[in-house]
Amino acid sequence: MRIATFAAPLSRDGPGLLLRDITKQDDAGIAAIVAIINHISPDILILTDFDYDAGGAGLSAFSDVLADPYQYKFALRPNAGMQTGLDIDGDGFTGDARDAMGYGRFLGDGGLALLSRSPVDVVNVIDLTELRWRDVPSAVLPQMNGTAFPSDDVQAMLHVSSSGHWIVPINFGAQTITLLVYSATAPVFDGPEDFNGLRNRDELRVWEAVLDGTLAAPPTNPIIIGNVNADPFDGQGICSGIAGVLARPDLQDPMPMSLGAKQAADLNQMGDPALDTADWSDDGPGNLRVSYILPSRALNVVGAGVFWPAQNDPLATLLGSDGLTAGPHRLVWVDIEIEGLR
Repeated sequence: MRIATFAAPLSRDGPGLLLRDITKQDDAGIAAIVAIINHISPDILILTDFDYDAGGAGLSAFSDVLADPYQYKFALRPNAGMQTGLDIDGDGFTGDARDAMGYGRFLGDGGLALLSRSPVDVVNVIDLTELRWRDVPSAVLPQMNGTAFPSDDVQAMLHVSSSGHWIVPINFGAQTITLLVYSATAPVFDGPEDFNGLRNRDELRVWEAVLDGTLAAPPTNPIIIGNVNADPFDGQGICSGIAGVLARPDLQDPMPMSLGAKQAADLNQMGDPALDTADWSDDGPGNLRVSYILPSRALNVVGAGVFWPAQNDPLATLLGSDGLTAGPHRLVWVDIEIEGLR
């Protein structure tokens, strides 16, 4: 069974625009994203930057343009774009994208989506998207000059999820895997209080608490999957957070690699560049490992990779002439052997 996550840029400037672009079938970025998914052909696919609509029209339309459409589609309303009425970013104003529960220009902007060839156990899905930041075990909330940032009122109500946190069981006969799906905020675009950096760290801490059984019953065969937006060695995030999760004895790191990432290594990069999953400019974040699939140690991983072909590989044309037609993120996949699965 092939499981994949892709932070493909399937978000637009307003509601309904993604559906428009999918149905017109003349968007080069969407065409490149579709071609990559068709090539990798995952059985389960998590998209971590996909505009949400309540009827699922956008997700259904996207599935329909794939070479092999998915029978099962799942999405929940994200925190992104959900206005709070409060000044979340402390700039003295309310009502803009940064004043939503999670950054978003409109409700549903850049949400999460799941496509599957096997039934999703919808009845037993646990949605932690409304978990308050202050209620996350061991949470570290931002402070400025010894006081809560941006205010006590914000910290009393703000959800930790910038997009969502889903616990999603998928059954294969007697076997069950449980996806821990999320996409964390970028740990930048803030000030000395490190609001986004701390939030990014605590979004991952949610899954640590779930695995430890302090937020929910420990899931069966869990797999952390999505855009962690943090690298264990490089970048501006709190590297120790993801580094600690990678070292957990109950999880395994399949270490998906690519030749393309290795060829595109940044100077002075501390981590193994072959593991990178995002191609950002050298004068920006640089190339980083930010998308992950981390299965339970109990599962049998038989393969893994990142779709980032070497420069001389014919498949590199799927990324476009500049390598960025499908966006800066690369699709990450892991193959897991499920007993009895045919």
